[in-house]
Amino acid sequence: MALRHGAAAMLVALSCACQQQASRPACPAGQACLEYGNTVDPSTLDPAKATLTNESAILGELLQGLTQNDADSDPIPGMATNWETSADGLTWTFHLRDAQWSDGTAVTADDFVFAYRRVLDPATASSYAYLLYVLKNGQAVNEHKAPTASLGARALDAHTLRLTVAHPAPYLPQILAHQSFYPVPAHVVRRWGDDWTKPGRFVGNGPFNLVRWRLGDYLRVERNPLYWDARRVRIDRIDFYPTTDAASAERRVERGELDVNDLIQSSRIDHLRRPGGMAAFVRTYPYLGTYYLTFNVRHVPALRDLRVRQAISMAVDRDFITTKLLRAGQMATTAFVPPQIAGYLPSTAAHPRARWASMTLAARQGESRRLLSAAGYSEQRPLRIELKSPNSNSAMLVTQAIQADLQAVGVRATLAQEEGQVLYQSLAAGDFQIGYVSWIADYNDPLTFLALMRSDTGAQNYGGYRNAKFDALMDEADHTADARTRAQFLAAAEQVMLNDAYIAPLYVGVNTNLVSPRVRGWRDNAADIHRGQYLSLEPDAFRRDRSER
Repeated sequence: MALRHGAAAMLVALSCACQQQASRPACPAGQACLEYGNTVDPSTLDPAKATLTNESAILGELLQGLTQNDADSDPIPGMATNWETSADGLTWTFHLRDAQWSDGTAVTADDFVFAYRRVLDPATASSYAYLLYVLKNGQAVNEHKAPTASLGARALDAHTLRLTVAHPAPYLPQILAHQSFYPVPAHVVRRWGDDWTKPGRFVGNGPFNLVRWRLGDYLRVERNPLYWDARRVRIDRIDFYPTTDAASAERRVERGELDVNDLIQSSRIDHLRRPGGMAAFVRTYPYLGTYYLTFNVRHVPALRDLRVRQAISMAVDRDFITTKLLRAGQMATTAFVPPQIAGYLPSTAAHPRARWASMTLAARQGESRRLLSAAGYSEQRPLRIELKSPNSNSAMLVTQAIQADLQAVGVRATLAQEEGQVLYQSLAAGDFQIGYVSWIADYNDPLTFLALMRSDTGAQNYGGYRNAKFDALMDEADHTADARTRAQFLAAAEQVMLNDAYIAPLYVGVNTNLVSPRVRGWRDNAADIHRGQYLSLEPDAFRRDRSER
């Protein structure tokens, strides 16, 4: 998932009047109200269309799939109480709990079938349709090559859902917690169409209900009394704010106006941890997220040359970016899959990386100049290229460093910045030359990264990477039941992709959050998922912390 996390996502800085809000909104007596900085406004609350981590954070409060993420972000039963898998691993039978939509209508297996077919309907234009290719005939349905009814999702009765997968998928319980597998209320979507997500019409089955959305100001959810586990939800209300300026949000957390902000300006972390600072608020943790450059080989002839792509990647000083600029524990890398991900090669094994990864920066720069010269570029005829990124402080720091690195080898790079949502629309449309982006794991398995690079993935394969050998290795991994052998196929595929240099991995990220000591139940985790149903507020914790400083 891109950030935009970004995993998405990227972390985006935009301007909005809400940054000037100077007080905490009143909370009804006897209730617990959580004020949550969420980077940017969501562009949609439709789970079939959402792509950003800030959207996922809200949708996870409003809707729930067959599985859900626990406080450690691990998959646990959600709408399904239990399930069985056939001996060949191809048939999964899920038993649904008695649950209601927020309007009192029963949640049924048909709501899941309806939702999955809707994601795969080309008219929906879901960027995540490829995730549902794991279901039998999922890709064929999405490409109008098979009837919708042939999809491997069938309601046996109101409380029994049978999923038939196209190949063994041991990671299925993890992926089912993703928003693209959420059910939607068929009776509401049929009535309102795309307008079903508006306040007053939105109907969910999650711990909270959507009650208000003032664009550029805040989005409010309140505890859903019809949620199947409502008695354990200890937060009554959550206000999500588009805290686009990390420095301003930091001050709001310090003043007690916000309980959480999902971003810390990286260069501020050491300062905040000093004695007398906000050390008790700072939460950092290794992230299942990789920041990288993507090359538009579809539309930029110069970037179709492997030598040019390699030269650009080799020229970047990743160590400088991570240790001098960002300084929050980010790890320089030439690989796409983060090393701590589950279901991959053991830590003791050699992982995929660029062939030149062990070279010194000086040696890489020399080889970069040689490759550019061989490709026909010189001081008199330099390569001129545009590098597009989100308009955040951290992105500006990184892209300026990359610009200087490229200048050192004779490449003239101009910088362009766009608002986060606009940027990812540009990437999906191919309106870029080089993009500085990030991908955050949608689930804890290498496939969440490597599947982006399949030739049939669609819009999220921004640069248009195509390699039949890569696709074949990915297919082999899909059809291999043995976990160790599967990991080897995936690693081989990643190495092929890295050798092709269609992307330039830069660093593995760190999730950073400012969390008030009054928030209880917050557990740092690699996916950076923190559902409100596991949180609570200690009313006096903030005042006590302030009095001690």
